[in-house]
Amino acid sequence: MSKKGPNEDEKFLFVDKDFLNSPMAQADWAAKKLVWIPSERHGFEAASIKEEHGDEVLVELADNGKKATVNKDDIQKMNPPKFSKVEDMAELTCLNEASVLHNIRERYFSGLIYTYSGLFCVVVNPYKMLPIYSEKIVEMYKGKKRHEVPPHIYSITDNAYRNMMQDREDQSILCTGESGAGKTENTKKVIQYLAVVASSHKGKKDSSAGELEKQLLQANPILEAFGNAKTIKNDNSSRFGKFIRINFDVTGYIVGANIETYLLEKSRCIRQAKIERAFHIFYYMIAGAKDKVREELLLEPFSNYRFLVAGHVQIPAQQDDEMYEETLEAMTIMGFTDEERIDIMKVCSTVMQLGNIEFKKERNQEQATMPDNTAAQKVCHLQGINVTDFTRAILTPRIKVGREVVQKAQTKEQADFAIEALAKAVFERLFRWILSRVNKALDKTKRQGASFLGILDIAGFEIFEDNSFEQLCINYTNEKLQQLFNHTMFILEQEEYQREGIEWNFIDFGLDLQPCIELIERPNNPPGILALLDEECWFPKATDVSFVEKLMNTQGNHVKFAKPKQLKDKTEFSILHYAGKVDYNATAWLTKNMDPLNDNVTALLNNSSSSFVQDLWKDSDRVVGLDTIVKMSDSSSGSKTKKGMFRTVGQLYKESLAKLMTTLHNTQPNFVRCIIPNHEKRAGKLDANLVLEQLRCNGVLEGIRICRQGFPNRIVFQEFRQRYEILAASAIPKGFMDGKQACCLMIKHLDLDPNLYRIGQSKIFFRTGVLAQLEEERDLKITVIIIAFQSQARGFLARKAFAKRQQQLTAMKVIQRNCAAYLKLRNWQWWRLFTKVKPLLQVTRQEEEMSLKEDELQKYKENAAKCESELNEITFKHTAILEERNALQEQLQAETELYAEAEEMRVRLAAKKQELEEILHEMEARLDEEEERSQSLLVEKKKMQQQMQELEEHLEEEEDARQKMQLEKVTCEGKIKKLEDDILVMEDHNNKLLKERKLMEERVADYSTNLAEEEEKSKNLTKLKNKHESMISELEVRLKKEEKTRQELDKVKRKLEAESNDLQEQLADLQAQIADLKAQLAKKEEELQNALARLEDETAQKSNALKKIRELEGHISDLQEDLDSERAARNKVEKIKRDLGEELEALKSELEDTLDSTATQQELRAKREQEVTILKRAIEEENRTHEAQIHEMRQKHTQAVEELTEQLEQSKRVKANLEKAKQALDKDTSELTMEVRSLTQAKQDGEHKRKKLEGQVTDLQSRLNDSEKQKAEMGERCSKITVELESVTNLLNEAEGKNIKLNKDVASFSVQLQDTQELLAEETRQKLQFSTKLRQAEDDKNNLQEQLEEEMESKRNIERHVSTLNIQLSDTKKKLEEMCGNTELLEEGKKRLQRDLEAANTQFEEKASAHDKLEKTKNRLQQELEDTLMDLDNQRQNVSNLEKKQKKFDQMLAEEKSISSKYADERDHAEAEAREKETKALSLTRALDEAQDAREELERANKALRAEMEDLISSKDDVGKNVHELEKSKRGLEAQVEEMKTQLEELEDELQAAEDAKLRLEVNMQALKAQFERDLQGRDEMGEEKKRQLVKQVRELETELEDERKQRASAAAAKKKLETDMKDLEGQIDTANKGRDEAIKQLRKIQAQMKDFQRELEDARAAREEVLTTAKESEKKAKSLEAELMQLQEELASAERARKQAEAERDELSDELASNSSGKSALSDEKRRLEAKISQLEEDLEEEQSNMEILNDRLRKSTQQVDQINNELQTERSASQKNESARQQMERQNKEMKAKLSEMENQVKSKFKSTITALEAKVAQLEEQLDQENREKQATAKSVRQKDKKLKDVIMQVEDERKQAEQYKDQAEKANARMKQLKRQLEESEEESQRATAARRKLQRELDEATEANDAMSREVNSLKSKLRRGNEPSFGSTPRRTGGGRRVVEDASEEEADSQSDFNGKSAD
Repeated sequence: MSKKGPNEDEKFLFVDKDFLNSPMAQADWAAKKLVWIPSERHGFEAASIKEEHGDEVLVELADNGKKATVNKDDIQKMNPPKFSKVEDMAELTCLNEASVLHNIRERYFSGLIYTYSGLFCVVVNPYKMLPIYSEKIVEMYKGKKRHEVPPHIYSITDNAYRNMMQDREDQSILCTGESGAGKTENTKKVIQYLAVVASSHKGKKDSSAGELEKQLLQANPILEAFGNAKTIKNDNSSRFGKFIRINFDVTGYIVGANIETYLLEKSRCIRQAKIERAFHIFYYMIAGAKDKVREELLLEPFSNYRFLVAGHVQIPAQQDDEMYEETLEAMTIMGFTDEERIDIMKVCSTVMQLGNIEFKKERNQEQATMPDNTAAQKVCHLQGINVTDFTRAILTPRIKVGREVVQKAQTKEQADFAIEALAKAVFERLFRWILSRVNKALDKTKRQGASFLGILDIAGFEIFEDNSFEQLCINYTNEKLQQLFNHTMFILEQEEYQREGIEWNFIDFGLDLQPCIELIERPNNPPGILALLDEECWFPKATDVSFVEKLMNTQGNHVKFAKPKQLKDKTEFSILHYAGKVDYNATAWLTKNMDPLNDNVTALLNNSSSSFVQDLWKDSDRVVGLDTIVKMSDSSSGSKTKKGMFRTVGQLYKESLAKLMTTLHNTQPNFVRCIIPNHEKRAGKLDANLVLEQLRCNGVLEGIRICRQGFPNRIVFQEFRQRYEILAASAIPKGFMDGKQACCLMIKHLDLDPNLYRIGQSKIFFRTGVLAQLEEERDLKITVIIIAFQSQARGFLARKAFAKRQQQLTAMKVIQRNCAAYLKLRNWQWWRLFTKVKPLLQVTRQEEEMSLKEDELQKYKENAAKCESELNEITFKHTAILEERNALQEQLQAETELYAEAEEMRVRLAAKKQELEEILHEMEARLDEEEERSQSLLVEKKKMQQQMQELEEHLEEEEDARQKMQLEKVTCEGKIKKLEDDILVMEDHNNKLLKERKLMEERVADYSTNLAEEEEKSKNLTKLKNKHESMISELEVRLKKEEKTRQELDKVKRKLEAESNDLQEQLADLQAQIADLKAQLAKKEEELQNALARLEDETAQKSNALKKIRELEGHISDLQEDLDSERAARNKVEKIKRDLGEELEALKSELEDTLDSTATQQELRAKREQEVTILKRAIEEENRTHEAQIHEMRQKHTQAVEELTEQLEQSKRVKANLEKAKQALDKDTSELTMEVRSLTQAKQDGEHKRKKLEGQVTDLQSRLNDSEKQKAEMGERCSKITVELESVTNLLNEAEGKNIKLNKDVASFSVQLQDTQELLAEETRQKLQFSTKLRQAEDDKNNLQEQLEEEMESKRNIERHVSTLNIQLSDTKKKLEEMCGNTELLEEGKKRLQRDLEAANTQFEEKASAHDKLEKTKNRLQQELEDTLMDLDNQRQNVSNLEKKQKKFDQMLAEEKSISSKYADERDHAEAEAREKETKALSLTRALDEAQDAREELERANKALRAEMEDLISSKDDVGKNVHELEKSKRGLEAQVEEMKTQLEELEDELQAAEDAKLRLEVNMQALKAQFERDLQGRDEMGEEKKRQLVKQVRELETELEDERKQRASAAAAKKKLETDMKDLEGQIDTANKGRDEAIKQLRKIQAQMKDFQRELEDARAAREEVLTTAKESEKKAKSLEAELMQLQEELASAERARKQAEAERDELSDELASNSSGKSALSDEKRRLEAKISQLEEDLEEEQSNMEILNDRLRKSTQQVDQINNELQTERSASQKNESARQQMERQNKEMKAKLSEMENQVKSKFKSTITALEAKVAQLEEQLDQENREKQATAKSVRQKDKKLKDVIMQVEDERKQAEQYKDQAEKANARMKQLKRQLEESEEESQRATAARRKLQRELDEATEANDAMSREVNSLKSKLRRGNEPSFGSTPRRTGGGRRVVEDASEEEADSQSDFNGKSAD
């Protein structure tokens, strides 16, 4: 761009180039290290970096100089001043927020409002008129490319227009931004520019086209009047988005236009904020309408309209009446007729009048009324509809409900809503009609449009406090536009990359925004926000809350969807847009989306008398009516019937946006981002935070983010070479070279990372920040060059000035001397005579003069010869020096070659080192993999142990079930005992009855009179007899059944015996397997311990190797530093040598100049004396500073020592704390051991109690046997009761069987639950296996708590299940109560028994649970104890490691001390040398003084001789007499003068040599001092580096410590787990051993018992046979007894008959007595006999009655038992009901769990199917066995029961042991497999470790070789240095011949210097 003059208009477009190229700014930026830091006020502030402390940086603010500490991550780089006010921000080398903001701010304050940012053109609102839109500016931008002119909206428009014309591709300009940012103004400028450019060919354009352009410009005022309004931010804010499509023909003329609008804010016409206005047209119309029009439109003042909230709000610098006229004029230009204009104004007046309609509530009803209908009349007049119909339609509209049409009264709120909705709809339809009319006017030309240019003016991204549906739509649009930008931007970028031939993987950055767009617009699977909103609009009773809930359920897991943190309302949700997180409030979204209207009113408007209104409402059938709203509120099912009738707002907007996006995708887009600088509308003020927020929202920063991923900075090859060739001057050879090749060489020389640049065909591309780095390097290089140039120039000028001054001084002295001589001779007569005679003498003295001249000629010839000889000598010397120089160059070349070889060696060594480090890293990675494998194996081991624990728990559950069965058996036996007690009670009762019988015998006499009663009694007895007979028959049936059951029992017993034999054999096998497993386990433990020991050794070796490598690296770095210091020293020595040579030559020339004058010599001497004194002072000052530095070094050293001692003390404190912690842990362990002991004691007590209980059980069993024997004797009498009991017990058994099945179901479900939970737990454990020990412990704790809770829950579920069973039992009890009403007495006794039983059960369960808890706590405590012990071991190891590190630290301290002592010795040595040099200097100064004294004496003698000569001349009268004598004296004097001169020259030579020596000494002193300072600094740096290294090492050691701690913690945890596992296994083995021992003992006992049992069995068989025989005999006896009973009954019957006969006889006898009194004595005898018979019969009767009473008692007891059984049944029913409910709950839970874990089950099913089926089979078998046992328990004999019980116990134990053995076998096999795997892995790890050790040894050897090579190289370097120094010595001696006297001193001094330097360097090298 050509530089323009600072015109008024151009200063707002062009940047001041002087500011950009100012070197001061560049230097300031380079020197201060300027960066950007965040600031609350200014966004970002400039600051310079002062210090860096880790992640924090100390900075000094550039403005006020304040210092602040900032985090490194918050700092952003600053661009060089070259990039200040850059026109395209994509060129910024540091692309960050701060740089973008600073660039925009700088340009804005300079009046430059347009800035490019890649494809963007960023515009900042200036809030003032700028002279940059004139015709001159338009002409300036016409046909210019973008880079040729400064940024402007005209440039964007012109480029778009030119591209359209050239490429025939449609273009679009997208203007976005906040309200008030200047979108509309920029849109106007685009249209204005296009109107000028497209109509530039005026000759070819017709009048219609000119009118079209005018119309295009005039369309804007109309749209602004109806669509713009005053807001808080903007006085003329567009409240709608628009897309203006301008069509062009082939020649580029405008042929038509079309405008589309989006999202009109129609709610503004009914409500606004206080400071804001409604749409402009309302105010224009009220202010500007004339009287006639006012009357026609029924207009009122501003304050009368309710919809104009704030009344008349005036816009500054704008008159509403003038704007009204402008709008009407624009309408006429656009072709609106007068009628159309009046109709438009009528509609606007209608909208305002609708707001004045007021509704009120009726007193006792909710119905709305319209008391004043004047406003309604005005509305109806304006719209041409009937008032009554309108009021009816508003207040009582007709609604279709189903097929009927109903009038529904509206409330006040509904009526207000209807009016507001109508107003909004009326204005929206008017706006759409105006738009269509404008489009019609703009598109009336008949010419075909070849292409178009679209201008999109739409609101930018909005984030308010309350964001609604409109903001969602706007943000959705901006997401799509940003996606378009990303897509097009990187398509262009990547096209350029392809053009330039750069390697680039295509990235579609538009996909970044796709998730957010899909979240909003996705139609289904799952539906997006708009689809859900449309769906929710059709659901009955749908609300905004239900919509948000549905949205959260469907899209809750979406990446871009979030719930707000502080949920204020249920209708809130958040979306993560590209510009930030936006919280939306969904209140009234359904109504906004449906946009409902009163369809009665719309129908009226459709049938209006005004054709204009009819045209507005022609699509009223598409309106959402009141019936749909009613259906929304009601719960009718037919709500979806009207779905296709109309479209929602969301659907329409989505479709229009889709159309817009398709058109934009088909165009080439150009982006304009408008930015509002402040909310105060002030010019020249820029709110940084506001601008940053807009940059984010407008996607400028998003574009920059994308830019960063590419190569935004690009430079043409020539420019890059021209600017940065200074950085790689040596890389490019002389002569012509291609730009690309030169750039490649430069980049290769600059050693840039290949990822940071790409070389194309014509340009070189860089990533962000690279150019700034190159600029910094360039500035540094230029500063170095300029400083060197300045120093040379200043030196030259100073030397020139000094020489001039010296010449002036000598000239002045000569003049002074001549003047003084003239003044002396002026008045002397002889002088006058001499002056007069002298010219006369010249004539006579011509011959003499000729001879003199000849003499002079000869002298000159001689001098010339001498000069030639001297020249020859000098040339010879020059050639010698050249030869020497060549030799030195060759030496240098050889040295450089050696150095290059050394460098190559070093590079090779470094490469080898890297390779070895890589090998080491690989080995470490392999080690980590091995550790991970071992951890995975440990996890698998844990899983197996968990499975084992599960199986053990299952076994324990089965044992509990067995124990419960035993308890039930005991309860049954208790019941039987109680029955026996009842029998005893009945016998007592029988005795009582016998006594009563005796009493009855006494009363027989009384009863003799009442024979009729006795007969009745006899009848009753006969009935009883019949009953007894029936009972006896039933007993017989019962006996038969018992015989059958006994036979079945015998069969079962045989089976059990066979099974017991099999189980014994299996037990023996299992014991053998257990022994094998133990041995294998012991071997595995040993192998594990060995493996762990090897691992520890390897880790120790690894750490040692790493330490050695670090030490060697430190040593190499030290050697490199020594080499660098040696090189620097050598360069300095050479420089000093050159300087000394120059100074020597200068001094020689000065001495030659000053030989003539003595005064100058004196002054020089004085100066030199002063210089000597100054030098002495300087040396003293340097000594002092040196001593001060030494003092400071000592202080630093002492401080470092103190810090180290403090660290030591801290470590000691840590050690003390650790010891304290160790003591506390010891105490904890002791307490834990005490608790464990107490728990073991409690366990032993529990076992003792258990044994006692077992003894009691055996006693009870023996008693039971006795009672059963008694029962067998009494069983014949209670057969009926037992039958009833059996029926009841059968029911009970069935209930119990159901209960057991349910329990088993519950147990199986709980097992499944536990399996699933454990699988989940395993997954979580696998995920968290790399977490710390504490977390693992917490997780374990949580898992245990969860298991406890699950157990509790399962327990509760079981209790619920039991309660359900109890309820079922209560139902059955009710039935039984109905059936058995007479059995209440028996139930009471059974209840007591049940209570006792329940109490015993609860006690047993409590004890069992307590025992389990104790065992669990014991296990947990043991684990914790082991963990604490492991922690203790770790702590001890850590303490020992710390102690070792402390020792190492002490060693390092000692080394440091030794180094410091060495340095002190060296310093003393240097001081001694300095003293020696000082003494030499003093001696030389003394010699110089003596020489000067001698010289002074000679000068005095010279003066005296001159005086004598003058006297002689004066004393001679004749001038010519004594000429010969004078000549002689003159010659003698000349000889003396020459001698004096030679002496003077020798003295001066000596002086010069002394001065040279002094200078050398000074130089040497300075060099020594510099070297000493350097050494000191180097040592300081070394010390600091060592300190840093120590700190690093300490940190590394700490990190290693932490890593080792972590590793050891993990290893310890793993070890602990292994140990716990091993201990558990050991415990299990011990328990198994104990179990085995116990099993062996039990086996032996069992074998003994079995032998006893076999004997007993044989005895039992014999006994059984005997019992059978006895049973048969008893049966026979029973039969005989029955026969006897029958006989007795028959005898009873016969006795009764006999009694009856006797009674009859008695009657007869009494009759006979009455009749006969004669045969009294005989009759009395007969009477006695009969009485005796009667007494006998009465006794029989009494016996029978006692028997009956006994039977009645038994009946009562049996009824009591039945009642008890019924109660039990009820409880069991309730329990079963509870169980059933629990089971149902469990089933629900199980279903849920199955739904969640279906995948898991699919994986696990295959594994566990077989085990489940086996277990189910076993469970079924066990159930069958249990059922059989229950049946057998009821029917078996007493003698067999004990044996059956023992057999069952044995069987259960055997089964348990068999299962355990199987489990152990499986575990052993798995353990074997795993151990084999572990062995293999261990062997592999051992091999790898051996390889690693071998590699490490190789490394060590190579490192040793490298160190040796390095030492050899250092020795060679030292030898070369010494050779170089020796070779440099002749150069000092190559002075002219005169300096021969002082040469020795110089050579000695140089030798001493070389020796001292070599000593010093030798020491440093060593």
